[in-house]
Amino acid sequence: MTKLRLVCLGLAALGAIASVVGLLIGAPQLWQPALVGTGFEIAIGLGALPKLAGYQYTGWVVACCCAALVYPGAFTSWGEVKLTDKFLINTIIQLVMFGMASHMRIADFKGVARQPKGVLVGMAGHYLVMPTAAFVLVQLFDLPSGVAVGVILYGCVSSGLASNVMSLLAKANLGLAVTITALSTIFAPLATPALMKLFAGRIVDVSFVGMMYDVIQITLVPVGAALLVDFLRSASPKAKRIVSTAAGVSAAWLIVVAFAWGSLTAGMGENSVRALQQVCYVAAAIILARLYYAAVLRYGAIGRFMPYVSMFGIMYYNTVVTAAARDTLLTVGAVLLLIGLIHNLVGFTFGYWGARAARLDIASSRSVAFEVGMQNGGAASGLAASMGMIATAGVPAAVFSPLGNVTGSLLANYWSRRPTEQPRPETAAAPELVLEEKR
Repeated sequence: MTKLRLVCLGLAALGAIASVVGLLIGAPQLWQPALVGTGFEIAIGLGALPKLAGYQYTGWVVACCCAALVYPGAFTSWGEVKLTDKFLINTIIQLVMFGMASHMRIADFKGVARQPKGVLVGMAGHYLVMPTAAFVLVQLFDLPSGVAVGVILYGCVSSGLASNVMSLLAKANLGLAVTITALSTIFAPLATPALMKLFAGRIVDVSFVGMMYDVIQITLVPVGAALLVDFLRSASPKAKRIVSTAAGVSAAWLIVVAFAWGSLTAGMGENSVRALQQVCYVAAAIILARLYYAAVLRYGAIGRFMPYVSMFGIMYYNTVVTAAARDTLLTVGAVLLLIGLIHNLVGFTFGYWGARAARLDIASSRSVAFEVGMQNGGAASGLAASMGMIATAGVPAAVFSPLGNVTGSLLANYWSRRPTEQPRPETAAAPELVLEEKR
């Protein structure tokens, strides 16, 4: 495998030369396929370089996005299937959230009582500093209104689950990191729409109730399903029977709804219909949790494949958003990179030094830095799709999320070489999900 990766690096060098030559002589039939091929060859070849192997998945994300920029038509629709369809994108994001949250534990919430100061600093930084920083940045830079909404939206979503991986790599307080992630996800249905209404309400009409339902659907429901799986791992036989019964009732309910949706929703207001949809999503989550638990019991290897499901999902939504927003990215992409870098560094800086000012130990301060600085790009993309603004408000998440994972990985690797001897209480098992991601 190492030889293959080295060969890919050699081919990437040739591809880069061909790309430059094609650009100089104005031959798109040469530089376009050469550039796309070079991107994927680099993604494969990074695995041959020990110091860069940790960035291999990020390389795949970047390669897919490059392909989407060069050949956008190939990633916006396949025949009659629209790849940017709101339902399709949100379903994939839900699978990503479930896959990443499958490594969370109900016990993680006990960290709130054990480390209240760290949780308070992390939550304050995440839901006060990051939205405010995003709002200030869109005032300083001249951005199209839809893209500006996306920047603010990215600043208002919950903490990215990949921040836990960064805490693990940085030898930080993993228990505190997982606790803040879990709590920020729980608060998101109220915090995200309220902050969006406050900071973006003058740019776009924000429905508090509508966005609250969207956040519940995109984040809370799949995370809840993952936590139900964790509950089943140690549940009594009676509790398992209750969950199985609930899954059966949920299946019956969904069948009834499928055939009687028109009758059930006749005369209902929009909010009532959305509430009914949430009930259906919760029912589906109960079924998913029960089936997944049964599958893991029978085929233990399934759990090890969930990270790859999440990785594919992240690549999918980043790629299709890039394709849909190609023209916008070519216009403001460089500015978005700068904004994303500033936003990310503001989060890391406040998280770490705010925690130190609150007299948290170094390990805990590192965790707070990652929790404040890394956002849930998947949730931001899903909400942008729900708003019908995937090609505008969805663009910042497609840029900021991979960027944040690169800077997060760099910081984690830097800190890992400077371990602290202070105690690092850990209330959670180490995540098996080693993504760049978040995302």
